[in-house]
Amino acid sequence: MNRELLMLVDAISREKNVERDIVFGAVELALASATKKVYPEGTDIRVAVDRDSGNYETFRRWLVVPDEAGLQNPEGEEMLSDAREELADIEEGDYIEKPVDSLPIGRIGAQAAKQVILQKIRDAEREMLLNDFMSRGEKIFVGTVKRLDKGDLIVESGRVEGRLRRSDMIPKENLRSGDRVRAMIMSVDATLRGAPILLSRTAPEFMMELFRQEVPEIEQGLLEIKSCARDSGSRAKIAVLSHDKRVDPIGTCVGVRGTRVNAVTNELAGERVDIVLWSEDPAQFVIGALAPANVQSIVVDEEKHAMDVVVDEENLAISIGRGGQNVRLASELTGWKINIMTADESAQKQATETDSARKLFMDKLDVDEEIADILIAEGFTSLEEVAYVPLQEMLEIESFDEDTVNELRNRAKDALLTMEIAREENMEEVSQNLRDVQGLTPELIAQLTEAGVHTRDDLADLAVDELTEITGQTPEEAKVLIMTARAHWFADESAEQAQ
Repeated sequence: MNRELLMLVDAISREKNVERDIVFGAVELALASATKKVYPEGTDIRVAVDRDSGNYETFRRWLVVPDEAGLQNPEGEEMLSDAREELADIEEGDYIEKPVDSLPIGRIGAQAAKQVILQKIRDAEREMLLNDFMSRGEKIFVGTVKRLDKGDLIVESGRVEGRLRRSDMIPKENLRSGDRVRAMIMSVDATLRGAPILLSRTAPEFMMELFRQEVPEIEQGLLEIKSCARDSGSRAKIAVLSHDKRVDPIGTCVGVRGTRVNAVTNELAGERVDIVLWSEDPAQFVIGALAPANVQSIVVDEEKHAMDVVVDEENLAISIGRGGQNVRLASELTGWKINIMTADESAQKQATETDSARKLFMDKLDVDEEIADILIAEGFTSLEEVAYVPLQEMLEIESFDEDTVNELRNRAKDALLTMEIAREENMEEVSQNLRDVQGLTPELIAQLTEAGVHTRDDLADLAVDELTEITGQTPEEAKVLIMTARAHWFADESAEQAQ
């Protein structure tokens, strides 16, 4: 029987073109699987087959776990302290093995063993094909729709399959069995049966790669795509940069009579593409990203990484776009938060900020309105700036002499110290359950504390607009934070209903 086992292993190895060790591993797995049925559930069995003689041994084994963890599976685990009574040098994560009687191969059932072995062989073949495919370094998967699997499309390229999930398909795109498909290779998940290559037709990287294929100048290094933002199937923006002054980046990507950009658009179900010139100047980059809207002025807030963009009434709807699409894509493309407003709204906001800064300086620096307005006119907006900007900059203010400057700086430092002490005292009042809310940073906690929010329930009771006013977050961010704080309410209700 052992000789027959060796002959079977050799035959399968030659027929399937896989190593003998892989076939032996399948045999060992089949023997171990059959042996486990003789023992209680949870028992771990290992079988070792001698590669030369075909003889095999069977071992029952227990995983060594830390004492504090306890035994989750008594049939397959042993606590560290008990294990060390048998083997003094054994460590957590090791196995204790004891030989047990081996089952004759004849009792396994030929069909069951054959299925296990063939499955192991198929897994090995699939892994070899996958490794060969991935070694080519291709970024775009080109194949044919083979079948539908729980809403996902299985796309076949040669003998390799990729999985295009519903969420990664372009909306309203109707792909059917037999259709040719191109998609971006996003990752490989070997745990997925049959189709381990995960694909996407909605990823910004897919559009960028399509342009690389259509525009030779990108491959040659003359042009570079810096970023991309997409609303799949509807509209997209890409930012391009030329490394050669003789090459027009936008015109080159568009192509003669729009051939290049149209090729990308046709591949993406008619998705319209705005090609934007990338700039090192963030403000200039944002102005270009908001095209076709014309921008009147722009104010950059480095601290909040945001920009206030002022447009006239005629350009307001264009800059925002249908459903906020244009400004959203521009924000994703540039990485800046963009606030679109009219001149009147900008003036009102500036007036509000000026009033706030004036009140801050008058209260904290104990100065009159005239001194506060001088500081504001010179561009000062916070106590930190008054306290720590280079001394020479403040001495250049014509209205201030050196004594006035030093007095203002000292008062600003004293006010900041007083505010920090008060903040620390407030932080001590913050409950641990608020600190534990996922997504709350120390800065956000400090802002909430100053607004009188000290517990998780205080946060949960806030409305979205109240939280955005306190923290300056977007409504979406505020909503997520509030729902996180409210999660324990729903958990408590479920527990009560269960009782």
